Amino acid sequence: MVFKKMIDYLTFKKSTGNKPSFNLRMMHSINKISIFMFLFAVIVMLIRFCK
Repeated sequence: MVFKKMIDYLTFKKSTGNKPSFNLRMMHSINKISIFMFLFAVIVMLIRFCK
């Protein structure tokens, strides 16, 4: 359930019929970038910790 909501958020699959505004799309894009940067940093930290 939680993972489905996360995937829906990351792929813009919302149940609303109207198109999101430009500002909302940019906010979501910046949030996506920050999520991916965080996951990348966690992976790098795990790799360095396991060496």
